[in-house]
Formats: sequence, C-alpha cells, structure tokens
Amino acid sequence: MVPRIRRMHLPMKLSRHFCMLLGLLAFSSCSTVSDMVVTHIPKRQLGRPSMVVNLSEQKAYLYRGKHLTASSRISSGREGHRTPTGRFRVIRKHEDHRSSLYGDYVDRESGRVVRANVDMRKHRKPRGTRYVGAAMPFYVEFSPSYGLHAGYLPGVPASHGCIRMPYWKARQFYRETRIGTPVVVRP
Repeated sequence: MVPRIRRMHLPMKLSRHFCMLLGLLAFSSCSTVSDMVVTHIPKRQLGRPSMVVNLSEQKAYLYRGKHLTASSRISSGREGHRTPTGRFRVIRKHEDHRSSLYGDYVDRESGRVVRANVDMRKHRKPRGTRYVGAAMPFYVEFSPSYGLHAGYLPGVPASHGCIRMPYWKARQFYRETRIGTPVVVRP
C-alpha cells in the first residue's frame, strides 16, 4: 500500500511535468523564440557594419566587415508601395518610432479605436478623435520615409514600403548599426 502523502503528490508532479512538456512543445515551434535565442548569441566580428536586403528572397543580412553576423526574414513593400532599391546609408534611428502616415483614429476620451488602418493623406479625421501612428519599433531609416523595423511578417511583401522584421531581429539590426551604415537593397 502506497502511503497517503505520496498518492497526493503524484498527480501534482505529473501535472507539473505535463505542463512543462506542453510549454516546451509550444515554444519549440515558435520562430519568435528561436529568433530571440539566436540574437543573443554574441558574435565577435571586427569591421564596420553593413546591411544587404534581398527583396526577391525576402531576407535581410547584417555584416561586420565581410563576415555575416545575422540574417532575418522580412516583409517588404507590396504592389503599389514598393520598397526602393539601390545603395543607401542609415540616416536616422528611433527606438520607439511611430508612423506619421499610417495608423488609427482613436477616441480622445476613451482611447477606443474609431477607425483603424488609416492613411493620413486619404482618410479624414472623425470628430472627437486623435491620430495614433502605427508602432514601428527599432526603426532604422535608410531613405526618407523608408526603413527597417519590427512588424508583422505574413510571408509575402505586405508593407507600405518599409522592411518589417521579427522583433528580436529588428532589435539586433538596430543595435548593430549606426548613422551612416551602408544599406544595399537588391530587387
């Protein structure tokens, strides 16, 4: 006969192990977690940083000198809002940037979204609302109004011209680049 105390702890231990197993399974398939882990692996490469964005591959690459130090999947500009191609340099960085063109109109008092996904140039502001620009964390601007930043990645070009990246990768690219860092955007 199993003592009574042990019988009570057995289900609790099994449920704890089961929850841990479920958590590990859920996170193992999550690219955000793998992105987070990979961006925290230090790579000691010398040389100046540079970025290359390949629009046909939907990938961005970060170099130190001639050494590849990071890569990321991206979502670039969709039809009608293409990302510019060519040779650029980082002209501005802003960790908590918000769009001045795209965002939501929210009620001034309640903060409730009244009209979502607006283009300031096309949509009039409803009475009693204020404009809140779309969040663009870790914004690295390489051409006026175009830059890399954290955002949603549907697997295809879907932005208004900027280059979206996973949060942890955008943070890594942001931290590694400086004003003047060369950026090459290839078709």
